[in-house]
Amino acid sequence: MPYLVSADLPTAPAGERFRALIERGGILKLPGAHNGMASLQAKAAGFEALYLSGAAMTASMGLPDLGIITVDEVSFFIRQIARSSGLPLLVDGDTGYGEALNVMHMVRTFEDAGAGAVHIEDQLLPKKCGHLNDKKLATAHDMAAKVAAAARARRHLYIVARTDAAASEGMDGAVARAKMYMEAGADAIFPEALTTANMFREFAARMPGVPSSPT
Repeated sequence: MPYLVSADLPTAPAGERFRALIERGGILKLPGAHNGMASLQAKAAGFEALYLSGAAMTASMGLPDLGIITVDEVSFFIRQIARSSGLPLLVDGDTGYGEALNVMHMVRTFEDAGAGAVHIEDQLLPKKCGHLNDKKLATAHDMAAKVAAAARARRHLYIVARTDAAASEGMDGAVARAKMYMEAGADAIFPEALTTANMFREFAARMPGVPSSPT
């Protein structure tokens, strides 16, 4: 019972534990867990960290994945997963729930709820699942401002910047955006909706030394 017995509680913040797992190298497997019971099943199977998907949360609520749930609703999922499993959790932060100040509020709220990492995407609302067509993107500068705001707000939260640009701006556009987001303070890049193994290899080669989180 990691939540009730103090001796079972992790001693390091979730963000530091997530970062340590990334920095040891190799592939970090992050199974999706949309509630406390799923997180316990993943932990029992031997996984060391988890992923909380926006699509999974909204589906469990009977809602479409359009970025319409709130920071507080997401925090309910974060708290139950962090308390039940004690594992560091990467959370889908959609578009950050607004502009720079809203992103800072999201970071503080998610961190306080027990999240280890968050990813923020460069779509405009109403956002779409990353594998759908006709996604509308924010400007790279506006997204970089959100990343910089997130980096300023966090104490230990690991920040992943997601770009959906490959589908509309090609590999060159996705790489250019990713480099700008790293300069703004992101810890890693999530290149969404690459469609072949060669695309992943090319993206990784053009972003040397940068952790990436493919889907």
